[in-house]
Amino acid sequence: MATDISSIMSLEVPLVVVLGEQSLMINDIKNWIPGSIIELGKEAEEDLEIRINNKQIGEGSAVKIGENFGIQVNYIGDPKDRINAMSDDDTANSGSAEEMNAEDLAAALLDGQL
Repeated sequence: MATDISSIMSLEVPLVVVLGEQSLMINDIKNWIPGSIIELGKEAEEDLEIRINNKQIGEGSAVKIGENFGIQVNYIGDPKDRINAMSDDDTANSGSAEEMNAEDLAAALLDGQL
């Protein structure tokens, strides 16, 4: 494998925690003012989605850490799925000998080659 796994592991990927989602009409959005409340259609006790590269990899509960918010992980997907979420679809399907695709990276990480 031509790719240095340790350099891959130092890459940063976007983490997003989804509080809720809602489809809205543009007419409603244009009428928003400070103090407007938008209902998200999710129960307050429901788990929040944890996403990497906009792909869900787990679920968790909101927690308060000092003055900040955090997330307590309640479920996390298979390591292979998490690694695949870190790559874009083009990279995951790449067959290039110079680049390690997500499938090869997952196999290397799971085999303890870190």
